[in-house]
This record gives sequence, C-alpha cells and structure tokens, in this order.
Amino acid sequence: MKRILLILTAPILFLSMAAQSLYPGTADSLLAVKPTVTPRVSYFPLDRVKLLPGRFRENLQRDSAWMMSIPVGSLVHSFRTTAGINAGREGGYMTVKKLGGWESLDCELRGHTTGHLLSALALMYATTGQDCFKLKGDSIVTALAAVQRAHGNGYLSAFPEELINRNIRGESVWAPWYTLHKILSGLIDQYTISGNATALQLARGMGDWASGKLSAIDETTRRRMIRNEFGGINDAFYSLYALTAEPRYLQCAEFFYHPDVIDPLKQGNFDMGTKHTNTFIPKVIAEARRYELLGDTTSLLLSRTFFDEMTSRHTLAPGCLSDKEHYFAPEEMHRHTSGYTGETCCTYNMLKLNRHLFSLDPRARMLDYYETALYNHILGQQDPATGMVAYFLPVMTGSHKVYSTRDSSYWCCVGSGFESHAKYAEQIFAHDNRSLYVNLYISATLDWKENALQVKLLNDFNTFEKSQILIADAPAGGSKTTLKLRVPAWSIATTVSINGKRVKARAGEDGYIALSRSWHRGDSITVTHTPRLTVSPLPGDETRFALYYGPLLLAGALGTEGMESPAPYSNPQLYNDYYTYNYHIPPHLQKTTLNPATLRRVAPLQWITPDGITLLPLSNLHRQRHVIYWSR
Repeated sequence: MKRILLILTAPILFLSMAAQSLYPGTADSLLAVKPTVTPRVSYFPLDRVKLLPGRFRENLQRDSAWMMSIPVGSLVHSFRTTAGINAGREGGYMTVKKLGGWESLDCELRGHTTGHLLSALALMYATTGQDCFKLKGDSIVTALAAVQRAHGNGYLSAFPEELINRNIRGESVWAPWYTLHKILSGLIDQYTISGNATALQLARGMGDWASGKLSAIDETTRRRMIRNEFGGINDAFYSLYALTAEPRYLQCAEFFYHPDVIDPLKQGNFDMGTKHTNTFIPKVIAEARRYELLGDTTSLLLSRTFFDEMTSRHTLAPGCLSDKEHYFAPEEMHRHTSGYTGETCCTYNMLKLNRHLFSLDPRARMLDYYETALYNHILGQQDPATGMVAYFLPVMTGSHKVYSTRDSSYWCCVGSGFESHAKYAEQIFAHDNRSLYVNLYISATLDWKENALQVKLLNDFNTFEKSQILIADAPAGGSKTTLKLRVPAWSIATTVSINGKRVKARAGEDGYIALSRSWHRGDSITVTHTPRLTVSPLPGDETRFALYYGPLLLAGALGTEGMESPAPYSNPQLYNDYYTYNYHIPPHLQKTTLNPATLRRVAPLQWITPDGITLLPLSNLHRQRHVIYWSR
C-alpha cells in the first residue's frame, strides 16, 4: 500500500503524525523431526506472554465468553450423529441444542467450527492460564475419541466418509478436506499447546486413515480432486510429520501439492486472475512450512515473493484482500470497492504466512503489513456490543460491518475469528539467543524464563505513540541482553529514554533500534514514535484515497440512516445473507468528499470534518455506516 505524507496547512492539526501452524520456538521440545532450516528468530510460547488490560484484551474477553457459551454437546452432536453413536436421549431433539448455518446437519462443511474451537480453546488456555478453557478442550477431545472409535478406521469428521469419496470421484462436494484440516489442526493444537496426549493419538488416527485412503490414488485422480478447496491440510500433515517422524504423514502433505497453483509462482507468474483468494493463501503457507522442514529454497522464494506481491499490490486499505472472496487485477482495485471486500479468513492466513517469513528474515518492514491488518481488520472484526464477528470488511462508501448471529452464522470467518481474538499476544515479542525483539506495542507481560528476564510493556491504544517497557525482574547481576525496538514505517521520528535519560537511538538496517546493556530489575525504557497523517491513493483512481493516522485507518462515521432490523446483523433466514447483503445505502451517502487539510482534531483519536462527519479508527467504528475511501 502506497502512502503519502500529508502536509497540512490547518494549524490546529499536528503537522506530522495474526487453524494454527507450528512456528519456531512454540513447540520445539515436542518435535521428532527438527527443521532443516534454522530460523533467525523464534517465538515465545503463548503461556509466556499475557495481555494486559486494553483494547486487545477486551476483544479477547468477549471472544472467550462466546466460545465458552457454546455447549460441548452441540459442538460434537453432528460428529456423534454421523458415527451412529448416542447423540442425546430418544429423538434427541430437545436434549441437545443444534448449531445452525454452516454447522447444520445438512451442511457439507459441518464440523469446521469444532476444529477451530479446539485451536481457539488451546490458545485461550495458554494466553490466560485459566483451566476452564483446557477442561472444555479436553471434553471435546474425549467426545471425538469415542467418535473415532465408532468409525473404526481412524476417520474423524462430522460428515460421512462418502463426501471424501465424492471428492475423489470428481463429483460436486463442498470442501471436505478443508474441514478435515480444521479438525486435524485443532487436535494438534490441543496436543502442542494444551498438552492433551489423546489429541495426538486422534490426529495420528486421522493421518493413518488419510494415508490409506490416498496411497492408491493415481496422478490424474489426484490432480482432479485437489481442484476442490482443501484449506491447509498439507500444512497440518507437515506438522503431524514433524511431531511423529512418520514418513506417511509427509507423503500425505506432499500429496496435496497443487502444481496448477504453485508451479506458476515458482516461475515468477503472479497473475492471480480471479482465483479464490482463501483457497490460494494456505497453499503458500504450506510451501513456507516445506522450506522450514525440508530446506527447499524454491518454496521459500515463492513464499516471499507471493507475500511481497500481495502486500504491495493486492491489499486494500484495512490490510485485507479479495472482493467476493476472489482476486482481481490490482490495477482494477478502484472497481472492487464493494460491500463484499476483505474476507477475514484471508487476513487470518496472511498473518500466519507473515509469522513464518518473519522468523526467517526479522526486519521491521515485514511487520508493517502485520500491524496494519491486525489493528484495522482483525481488531475491528468483532462487534463490541455482542462479540459477534464480520465475514467481510466492506469498503464501499455507506456500507457497514455485517455481524454474525450467535446460533446460526457459523461461517468460516467465525471459526478463524475464534482463533484470531485469542492470539493477539503471539507476535508482540520474538527472540534469538542474545536479543529480545519488541515487534508490536501492545500492552503485555513477557516471562523469558531461559534468560530469567521478565518484561512489562505498557501502551495505551488511544495514545499509542508512547510506550513504556519495564524490566519487572532480572538476575541479581543483571541480564546482558540486546533489546531491539521496532521502528514502524509510519513513525517519522523515534526517541528512546532509559531510566528517564534520553539516549541516542538510530534504527539499523533491519529497522530496529538496538539497546545493548546489562538490564536490571526496575529499569525503564520509554520509546516514543511520532505518527503522521498520511493519505493512501486508491490504485486506478487517484481521486479517491484512504486516510491513516500512524498505523490506524481512519473511517468516517455516517450514522444509521436506512439501517433496518436485523442490521447490522446478518439474517440467517436468507441464503448466504452475508454474501448478498443489501445495504440500502441512501443516495446522498454513496459518495463522500474530504479535503484532509480541513480536518479538526477534537480528541486523541477523533477528527471532524467541516460538514460534521466524525473520523475514528476503523477498528473503533461499529454498528453504523462508514466511509473508508474518500473522494477529493
């Protein structure tokens, strides 16, 4: 995304203003197969990093309340019913609350939410330390173990194996391997994060079944069946191989190599056409994992180039991609500012890819995209009134976020949303043997046990420019550690003070300020970034632009005129309502002009236009219409 520094003339304004994947450092002690490639930095397990009160933890708490409110019996009901085991008292209709939408018993994607929740519960347990999340995850795993025993061959799903057979025969079916990916990844997370050994046994059972199922398939059949969306099932099989050293799981991962998609990337062809975006990105994540495990540099090169291509040419202002779930020519972006842009699962997967690539090449610029997408899209996905989440992030002027419903909107983006709001802490810090990287300025604590160092990072979302880093504990003789502070691209000046005394601070080639010394308990570091107001022209139409303050995308609040119930929520009585939603935008709100120089700042993160439109961070603007791309 290209941004231009906006020079303002109005003196009242300031003139310069994340299913999981195995990442380096998060489960190393459990690996039976060590990566061929040594990462330059590793991540801390989530139980070492705790969010402190603030904007991000508020989302986490709402997420945790929603996931804990869904009964285990409801989550496993379709699994039990499909396996032919007891799913409730006689009839079952009144004893188990059935989930609706994509989890209905007649939906071919049923079971994906349970997989996502296995991951989300493990993440929530790690990041909060509260046993209730582990107990619920354990209960689901126990129930699924009975289902797998009933099938008798390692198969585990909420739908019958015949859906897999239809896929193999080339018949129409809705993404069965996609759903198996979510379940398999959830089980792996229950093992690697929550320590549930039974979950690994179930995952191995799924792997053994898949190996037997796939081993006899010829190449023509293989190529035909993988045209159907399979999510990141190959990534999950790579993880299962890394945990067990079983070659058959590696063979399963390699089975899902998609030459029609990946081979053009290897040849430098990044013309995405109108391919389905979220089918595409997980295949590249699997290539990044392939490089880590097997050392194939071709996989690394295509992953890096793909990421650079996506973030420089295909990304809309909030950090999201796609229009109606599909790519479009980047020079035609101005024709794709619709009410169906920004499928949240795509951003979720881009953040996963980002983490893999950053561990190999820890430069600050790698996190500029991560920060933009996290602060504007992921953080803003959730409705603060109910905890419900949006499938799309529409950028059409006059549109609004359309939220899920509690019982009947179990979309893919609801599933990934359960995970996203549980793992805000995962990218705040990273480390190598000598250095601690501060990547994101989000309030949190860190327990770096290996270095006997405890750190507290304090940052107020409303005044994000200034952060304080406290050494909460250190060895008696001090800890000789290099503290590396990321300098974001949006900061035009960064100052650092240690214990109240300003020090020289200049970013190195990697974009980090390196502070090397012996740190003692009570040391305090203050880092202050200077944000800037910037405009980002809309590719293909220089008369339209988005406006940022630092990393925060500013949106205009256009009120609720014309919004009738069930707005701002989806109507589950309509088929795929989120995908055909009629915003009923009043004509006078369909185009909004702005001269940024006329803005008047009225609060730390609030501006107002001469005609009375209030600008807020998009992540704080909910339950009303908005404008993201302004006209000059």
